[in-house]
Amino acid sequence: MDEADVRDRLRSVEDPDLGDDIVSLGLVNAVEVDGDTARISLALGAPYSPTETDIGRRIREVLAEDGLEADLTAKVPTDRDPDEEVLPGVKNIIAVASGKGGVGKSTVAVNLAAGLSKLGARVGLFDADIYGPNVPRMVAAEEAPQATQDQTIVPPEKYGMKLMSMAFLVGDDDPVIWRGPMVHQLLTQLVEDVEWGSLDYLILDLPPGTGDTQLSILQTLPLTGAVIVTTPQNVALDDANKGLRMFGKHDTNVLGIVENMSTFRCPDCGNRHDIFGAGGGREFAASNDLPFLGALPLDPAVREGGDGGKPIVLEDDDETADAFRVMTENIADMVGVVQRRTVSER
Repeated sequence: MDEADVRDRLRSVEDPDLGDDIVSLGLVNAVEVDGDTARISLALGAPYSPTETDIGRRIREVLAEDGLEADLTAKVPTDRDPDEEVLPGVKNIIAVASGKGGVGKSTVAVNLAAGLSKLGARVGLFDADIYGPNVPRMVAAEEAPQATQDQTIVPPEKYGMKLMSMAFLVGDDDPVIWRGPMVHQLLTQLVEDVEWGSLDYLILDLPPGTGDTQLSILQTLPLTGAVIVTTPQNVALDDANKGLRMFGKHDTNVLGIVENMSTFRCPDCGNRHDIFGAGGGREFAASNDLPFLGALPLDPAVREGGDGGKPIVLEDDDETADAFRVMTENIADMVGVVQRRTVSER
């Protein structure tokens, strides 16, 4: 078989989200046949996404029918000048946001990052909440960043994640009282001067609201997309809608909606109680034609994991941990949809 034959066989592999085969969509960058091996470069941009993993599995099965072994690599083509890239080693930047505080946004960001790392991805977690940074506590990160001779910052690591937070740079009880221009300058330095290295995902834990920090992030970083966190109640949904409109004004992809504190299962009686209402996040996603990324239960174990420094998603054989894992996989899948759609539309 030659390159044309391989490409023809690959037309039988469908993209389940974009509704066409991977060749017609332009997702096959290059094909090289060497004996019984077909080396194929694919425009897949979401490492460890279940959907993209399944596409790779299907390619191997199709070519195996013709006695070929598939050697697959992935690279999303870009027309951006490499010298102008802010973080050239980072494949995907995901912002986790909410319109208001108290909905568990940091919990979602930490568990998303830890969940991706557990899948095998190379992950960075940037605590962009300048005024209320708490990510280091939530992962029990005690090691401080180190400075190099070139005045760059080497971030500490925990659970396979590279970490950066304002909490590393100020005292435990010191308030941060800065105006917008100072926040912008600090965020730029904390992002660009950190040696993030090669990452599959950089997760940004944004502060609540739609203020200077969010604007600085949107102006500085090429976000792959944003995840909006809400609880089911109308008060939270009203503010989540403001966050959604903020990203829309800056042409940022919204990957979907996460409903946190969805329901509470009583450990004594086993009954479920909708303390903050029911289904609000799912309805909000549907009304805005956005993916619903998952419903996360109100579980004391989540709080215990945050206070104790071990994200709940890392637990095994746990119903709540499974909900966070489903959320993580759904977000990775949506990142893949965004990346593949961008390639197919070029």
